[in-house]
Amino acid sequence: MEILTTKANGILTIEFNRPERKNAITGAMYKTVADALLDGDQDSAVRAVLITGKPEIFTAGNDLDDFLNNVKPEDGSMGIDRPVFQFMRALAGMNKPVVAAVSGAAVGIGTTMLMHCDLVYAADNAKFSLPFSQLGLCPEFASSILLPQLAGYPRAAEKLLLGEAFGVQEAFEMGLVTRVLPAGELAAFVQQQLAKLVALPPASIRATKALMKRPRTDAINDTMAVENKQFGAMLLGAEAKEAFTAFFEKRKPDFSKFD
Repeated sequence: MEILTTKANGILTIEFNRPERKNAITGAMYKTVADALLDGDQDSAVRAVLITGKPEIFTAGNDLDDFLNNVKPEDGSMGIDRPVFQFMRALAGMNKPVVAAVSGAAVGIGTTMLMHCDLVYAADNAKFSLPFSQLGLCPEFASSILLPQLAGYPRAAEKLLLGEAFGVQEAFEMGLVTRVLPAGELAAFVQQQLAKLVALPPASIRATKALMKRPRTDAINDTMAVENKQFGAMLLGAEAKEAFTAFFEKRKPDFSKFD
C-alpha cells in the first residue's frame, strides 16, 4: 500500500509509503489521502490527524510521470475534480487539528501542504523546496499568500522566486516549522503532542482552530482558484515544456530564449 492509514487512540495516521520512488505522490495516492481526511473529519472517534512519511523522506512531491499524463491537453486543467485538488481542499477544510511529522525532503506540494497543517514538527535532517519557478510554473494551493504571511514578503519571495531548497533551521525561523528535533526523537515527541491534543476537549480544539483560521479562509479559497487557473495555463506553456523535458533528459533547462 502506497498510503498507510490507521486509527488508534483518537489519532488518524496517514503515512506516505512509497520509498522506492521517494514517496512521490500519484493521483491515486492523493485520492486515498483525501478520502481518509474526509472520513476522519466525520469520525467522532478521531480527534487529531497525523501526516508523515519515512525517516529518510517525507515526499518528493508530485510523481511527474503520473502528473503530466493526467493533464487535460486542451486546457491544462487543474480543476476540483483532480485528486490533488480534492486532497488539498480536504486538508485546508479539516475541522480537527492536523499534525505533520517531517523527515528528509519535502518537495513542492510536500512543502505546500505543511502550510495547511496546524503543527509541523521536523527532524533536523528535513529540507524544503518550492521549485515551481524552476519548472516554469507558479505557486499552488494558496502558498502565494500563506508563505508571505508566515515568513514575511522578502523571505517568501526568495523561496518562491528562486525555488531553491532550504534547511530546517531556516524553515523554523520562517514560521513554517513549529519545532525542530533530532531525527531519532521526532516520532516519540510527535506522539506525545498528539496524545495531549486527544486528551483535550474536542469541541474546544475545533472551535479554537476555526477561530484562528476564520480571517484567512475566504482569502485561501479565492487564491487557490486564481493560482489554479494560472498554474493550469502555465503547465501547457513553452517554459514548462522546456523545464519538464530537461528534467526527464537529466539536463539543465535553458530559459534564455524566453522573454
